[in-house]
Formats: sequence, structure tokens, C-alpha cells
Amino acid sequence: MSRSRAGIPAFNVMDDDEARRHLLTCLDVPRWADEVLAGRPYDHLGQIEERMTAAARTLTDDELERALARHPRIGERADAATQDELLSAREQAGVDPADAELAERLAAGNRAYEERFGRVFIIRAAGRSGRDILDQLRLRMDNNDEVERAETIEQLTQIAHLRIQEVLA
Repeated sequence: MSRSRAGIPAFNVMDDDEARRHLLTCLDVPRWADEVLAGRPYDHLGQIEERMTAAARTLTDDELERALARHPRIGERADAATQDELLSAREQAGVDPADAELAERLAAGNRAYEERFGRVFIIRAAGRSGRDILDQLRLRMDNNDEVERAETIEQLTQIAHLRIQEVLA
């Protein structure tokens, strides 16, 4: 947190357009970014994260779809034209691309998830192994639509929290 603290004063006085661009790399929802911006000035990272979480709780279905479009499927490379390639690669570092069996199981799990829920499977992959991610995917397949939508937003929020730390570093 102390490393990010130095960036909070700069974020507080940053031009709105520049700050919005940074926030949209955390969660690609303009209304969400505007709500986070409206909370400035912030004294510490916890305040920013609280505002981010509160604003994410009210994501519409269209906003959720837009946010998910910015993320590649677990185990797949990001499309540099539409997704955050470097961020996604770092976040999915625990997924070994050389493990063909795991790659196939993740691909099959992604397909099944998309058929079941109609959207891409998202998880805060940072700090998780490919096997852990696959286990979570299987567990979440048992969720009903309402529970899984809330879990998807929770995972996007966790990713946004990690990314804001990078923005402020």
C-alpha cells in the first residue's frame, strides 16, 4: 500500500480524461469510472477500493458484457486490439501454456460455462494456478444465474482492485 500511496495525490489532481482512461483499464465501464472519479480526492487506497466496489455493485447487464469483453478467456492470449494484453498475461501467469491437458480442460470448461451462463468465465487469476482456476470454474458451474452474476461482478472487482494498485504505483 505504501508504494501505491505516492500515486494517490497524483490521481487526485489528474485531468478527468486521463484518470478515466486509467480507470477503464481496471474495469471498462464508463459510468463506473465516472462514479470512482466523483469520489476524489482520496486519502488512501482503501477509500478508492470502497468506491470501486460500491460502483461495481450496480453494473447493468450491458455494462457487465462490456467489462467482460476486455478480458480474454482463461488460458487464452489476449487480443491486443480489444483487450489488455500485458495485464492479462501477468494476471494469468499461473496458467502454464505448455500444459496441453490443462489447456484443453480449461477450453472445455470455458465452452461449458459460456453455454450455461451466456458470458465468458472470469476469475481473478492472479495468484492462482491453472488447476485452482479449473477447480473454481467447476464449482461455479453449480451456481444459479443470480449467484453467478454476483460472483462474476465480484471477480471483476477483485481484478479492478489489483489493477488500480498498478495504476497508482
